[in-house]
Amino acid sequence: MELHEEIIDTTTDDGEMAVVVKEPAAPPPDGGWPTVVVFIDAPGVRPATHEFMARLAGSGYRVITPDLHHRHGRLLGYEPKDRVADPSVGDVIMGWIASMTDDQIQHDFDRALAACGVGDDTPVAVIGFCLGARAVVRSMQRFPDRVVCGAGWHPSFLADDQPDSPHLTAGELANPLYLGIGEADEVQSIAMHQPFLDAVADLDHIDVTTYPGADHGYTWPGYPTYDEAAAEGSWTKTLAMLDAALP
Repeated sequence: MELHEEIIDTTTDDGEMAVVVKEPAAPPPDGGWPTVVVFIDAPGVRPATHEFMARLAGSGYRVITPDLHHRHGRLLGYEPKDRVADPSVGDVIMGWIASMTDDQIQHDFDRALAACGVGDDTPVAVIGFCLGARAVVRSMQRFPDRVVCGAGWHPSFLADDQPDSPHLTAGELANPLYLGIGEADEVQSIAMHQPFLDAVADLDHIDVTTYPGADHGYTWPGYPTYDEAAAEGSWTKTLAMLDAALP
């Protein structure tokens, strides 16, 4: 499907932020293309991000990705080959993660939607990878009437020892949530997620699927950790949820 792609610049409390948007180029249906916000993972906005967005947009969605690392530069992103060429890239990425807060990410989420003209009464879905999965849960908790569903692929930081840990209020999630977790995840093990998983265990609208042999970052084709079964399984479940939840 032919796509329309653009980058919208907006302002935040911490300077300018780019917002990447992809949607079908064909005339939209009445009410416009349904909106999905993608929360990036730690390596930032990179070719793999654009490829995922394009695939999703090609399925009939307007896909919006805020540049969550804008406090460090514009549209920064690293691929695995960059880390091989320069091992210090790993430390840079970890620095990005350490500097992020839930409030910053949610502020960027709000600013991205406003910049794209998405009204407060427009339903949206959210997808997040790694640390983006925590942002998915946060947005669902903030806007139960607006964020109609969410998906977290190889999630991170769903439970911690802080008084605002997502797992403490996870049992209150009202809308469908899909979590795809690799059983061989060496970055965020199932045991690390267990408090969150326990909190949602009795909720029929929460789908937690584990993938044997899959590691962290199983999403991205061409990456060392790519796992086709996990990636395509997550794609199928996520798309079915989006199709059911968005008008």
